Amino acid sequence: MTDYKMLGIEREVYFKTSRSGGKGGQHINKVETKVEAWWSVTQSTLFDDNEKERILQKLANKINKDGFLICTASDTRSQLENKLIALKKLQVLIKQSLIIPKKRKASKPTRGSIEKRLENKKKQSAKKINRSNKSDWK
Repeated sequence: MTDYKMLGIEREVYFKTSRSGGKGGQHINKVETKVEAWWSVTQSTLFDDNEKERILQKLANKINKDGFLICTASDTRSQLENKLIALKKLQVLIKQSLIIPKKRKASKPTRGSIEKRLENKKKQSAKKINRSNKSDWK
């Protein structure tokens, strides 16, 4: 995944604004500072089909039924700053979803760990045997 795709994503994102909660007093009742960044995964021209499929799978819980990935920001009292924050969140989500995890290689346990496990088993066994030999209590 290259960064030029992340730069081009700005052209495919559209923003919705609304009034946000929090501090602000009377100012909050008339200014729409909360920003939602909407990006259509399926209609994007920046990513190929495999990348789109990976994004749809990894971010399924954040994508609505119409295929839009939505990120909101209402951190600051500035609409412009919230737009930048929402766009950054969107870019980070997409970047993380495109990372292909490395496959785990199976490895053998070390000799020391095998010996330690067997020693613990012997101790546990001895403990149980000592508990059961209570025949002289009668």
